[in-house]
Amino acid sequence: MVSARTIAETVTDPELPMLTLAELGVLRDVTEETGRVEVTITPTYTGCPALDTMRADLRHRLADAGYTDVRVRTVLDPPWTTDWISDAGRRKLHEAGIAPPGPAPRRAPGPIPLTLGPTRRVRCPHCGSTETVELSRFGATACKSLRRCDACREPFEHFKEI
Repeated sequence: MVSARTIAETVTDPELPMLTLAELGVLRDVTEETGRVEVTITPTYTGCPALDTMRADLRHRLADAGYTDVRVRTVLDPPWTTDWISDAGRRKLHEAGIAPPGPAPRRAPGPIPLTLGPTRRVRCPHCGSTETVELSRFGATACKSLRRCDACREPFEHFKEI
């Protein structure tokens, strides 16, 4: 029988089907003990509308492989960060025409610095230019924004840093 972890690592994200939950960093742990499987996931944000679908997909895939006692546990602490996206996941986002996120913002204790300009230039996944503009803070999903490249004029989505 294929391990529960191996099966869980193949389940794709419902909103980003080019990525597995493991590549996205949502799949945190898989344990098997005396016939019971427990899968731990951390959604990209607390109100993620795909959370129920992720749970159901994990349960169905594991049940199809013969695992009948499956529990999917959601853990919100520590909160998910775009730093958890694997290198393979970032490459797949780029190949799908979605600009992968940069490093998640880090805040030092104390006063919050004010930045008047863009903090990071977003690279176009089509031509590589950093001359891009945000068209909408939200794209097809809340974790992406819609942008356009000023060099090649192509629109694209950017996975926001969290």
